[in-house]
Amino acid sequence: MRIGHLDTPALIGELRQLHEDAEDQNISRMPADEELFGALLYLEANTNALKTETARRTAATKRVLLWEYVREQADLHQAKAVEHARIAGTEWADLAPALAVKAPSAAYNKARRLQAEVLAAMSRTTRPVRRTPEAVREAERLAAIRIAAERHAEEEAARKHTLLAPVAQRLIAYRSSLDDDDDVTFWLDQIEALLPDCYTPTQLLSLQKYVEAAVRELKKAERQGALSTATADAQSAYRAAASLLAD
Repeated sequence: MRIGHLDTPALIGELRQLHEDAEDQNISRMPADEELFGALLYLEANTNALKTETARRTAATKRVLLWEYVREQADLHQAKAVEHARIAGTEWADLAPALAVKAPSAAYNKARRLQAEVLAAMSRTTRPVRRTPEAVREAERLAAIRIAAERHAEEEAARKHTLLAPVAQRLIAYRSSLDDDDDVTFWLDQIEALLPDCYTPTQLLSLQKYVEAAVRELKKAERQGALSTATADAQSAYRAAASLLAD
């Protein structure tokens, strides 16, 4: 099991409230909710400020959860730091002391175990990657397949962009005649917000998805007869977008 994503500022805020309710005299010294490590150290040092057993039990349980989250994040970010060090040319012998091991081979092996945490995070699942060479290699293979698929989708979006951007712009230009449904409004808003600054592969892919969603909702509106009052230019803009996506 993995903790996965946590809204840590919200949880620290709940713990802060417990201390405020207990009239903790030192609460003004508690770090900000976004400063997770410092806030946890404060809460640990001032646990006796909580006056009831229920409050102390609740606070301690939340601290256990947050420290487990810190442990998961530490492995993930240390693995990234090792990767950056290696890219910068750092030898395993130089990394050994930083990884608290004695030999370059031990540093390499520890880095491979840490890499399992990175792969688990990349897999977008709460299931951990087993810390064995075989499991890491398999996770790397699956991650490579997923990354390649994502890259292909981004490249395809970039290829279509020269045609997609003008079509998306036409939808926005005539939106007043098309925009009479909450779902249509939402997706046209997304397109309009993204269009002026749409350059990266990820943004291009998002634009394609937004246009696809807008066309999907406009098709629903068309089946319900809601586009019958749209201007000829607006209907032409919609059909051009639908035609492009159908190719």
